[in-house]
Amino acid sequence: MSPSRTASTFQPPVMEARRWLEGVDFTGRPLINVSQAAPVDPPPLEMRQAMAQMIVEQDDTHLYGPVLGLPELRAQVAQDWSQAYGGQIGAENVAITSGCNQAFTAAIATLCAEGDEVIVPVPYYFNHRMWLDMAGVRCVPLPARAGLIPDPQEAAALITSRTRAIVLVTPNNPGGVEYPAETVRAFFELARTRGLALIIDETYRDFHSRDGAPHDLFRDPDWDQTLIQLYSFSKAYRLTGHRVGAMVASGARLDEAEKFLDTVTICPNQLGQHAALWGMRNLGDWLAGERRDILDRRAAIEALFPKLAAHGWVLEGCGAYFAYVRHPFDMPSDELARDLVRQAHVLTLPGTMFMPEGQGKRHLRLAFANVDRAGLTVLFDRLAAYSPAP
Repeated sequence: MSPSRTASTFQPPVMEARRWLEGVDFTGRPLINVSQAAPVDPPPLEMRQAMAQMIVEQDDTHLYGPVLGLPELRAQVAQDWSQAYGGQIGAENVAITSGCNQAFTAAIATLCAEGDEVIVPVPYYFNHRMWLDMAGVRCVPLPARAGLIPDPQEAAALITSRTRAIVLVTPNNPGGVEYPAETVRAFFELARTRGLALIIDETYRDFHSRDGAPHDLFRDPDWDQTLIQLYSFSKAYRLTGHRVGAMVASGARLDEAEKFLDTVTICPNQLGQHAALWGMRNLGDWLAGERRDILDRRAAIEALFPKLAAHGWVLEGCGAYFAYVRHPFDMPSDELARDLVRQAHVLTLPGTMFMPEGQGKRHLRLAFANVDRAGLTVLFDRLAAYSPAP
């Protein structure tokens, strides 16, 4: 009997990490959780109040809606993206999805058949790898080089007759790095020249450290022949439980994605979509404050890191919600992460969760979205004082 599609991949990493907490007593020294890249606070009060009113007064928040999403939200994304990126994006280029993960799965479904290949820089976002595994698509790892920036020329050497797409995540998860605009452009030109799709996951675009557009791809009049952009409202407006994301692509590709989305969820969460639209129209100043907070935490990590560097730690990437670090211990990171829970009361994810089997043993990802400057100081004190259990 052939194995199922789900048997082709690994267990969800965040759920696995949570199991490491079982049986550990955190009395007197609370856990510092830097494992998951999601805000733990609810949306701002004014958004929740607006959502409560929607539940009572807007009947369509309880009903099926269009498969490709709320028309007003699609139009708002198109308008805001056109302004932000300096390009021409129409509502017909936007699909609303049940989170950014679903946007990725839909994009792959429109591109790939079983046995096809997708080039993915490593370290990669583990859910991307999991979906490729389950779809029967070969994940072709592209090593990241200095500063965790992938090289388009190395990607070109990996292209075969079965390659269908290249995937970039910027700001990166797990590395935190922001890919330079010229790097993104080089990958776009490579994909266009070779007849591939370039999928850019910009889940963390709202926390980019640079002002202005992070790339110029939407200014290209034929962007939609190559580019597929993915986005999440979860991080910007703390709507994680409402599962609202977006996919920006050609109208023809969204016609194909509609087949996939209709059979999986029928439509995105209606209340979440209305909340995202309300947020886009009313929370610009609040979101700017959220960005300042994240950039301040990034600056705090860079300022605090010499404390760890003195013990042999190396900061390889930092930005958005993440710091990606190399540890100094003679212990693989998957064992180290478990020991950190027991000895230091710190929950983090090992680099092995973001790499092909046998790799990532010297790295950890620290997700700092929910840890302020004071908490980061405590975190670094614990890591600096840590030594593996004998």
